[in-house]
Amino acid sequence: MSDPAVRSCARCDKPMDPAYRPFCSKRCADIDLQKWLTGAYAIPGTGTEDDSEGDEAEER
Repeated sequence: MSDPAVRSCARCDKPMDPAYRPFCSKRCADIDLQKWLTGAYAIPGTGTEDDSEGDEAEER
């Protein structure tokens, strides 16, 4: 298994800091979090048809 000290930051490729894994610093971690919060990163979902089925189940 690889040594964690050798791994690089997921954002900028500097050496990873175990305190901020998988990033090198709080700054890189915060930049990544901001991208998730603003929608720059998104996980594809299913269409609205699935959403309406979930609403019906909640009403029962």
